[in-house]
Amino acid sequence: MKHLVKVSENQAMVYLTDKIYVHDASLLRDDLLEIIDRGIVDVRMDLSGLSYIDSSGLGTLVTINKRTKEKNGKLVLTGAQGLPLELIKRTRLDKVFIIE
Repeated sequence: MKHLVKVSENQAMVYLTDKIYVHDASLLRDDLLEIIDRGIVDVRMDLSGLSYIDSSGLGTLVTINKRTKEKNGKLVLTGAQGLPLELIKRTRLDKVFIIE
């Protein structure tokens, strides 16, 4: 997985590509928690380039969603398609996340 984070004012835009496995999820979580702890609490995550996400990746999304809400922010997922979107729906996380 490759991820790119662009920060402007109080919003972070995260672009994910390829596949998210355990190691990738840990790196992504650490990067985003650091950004959130700096006060950037509105996070938009573009999943359009993502072809696969495992349970640890989904767990990372849940963690980021929870942390942004704790700080009165939000996580918005955009561009989810294919297997990642299917897994989000199968796990009923589409009821938890804001998906555009």
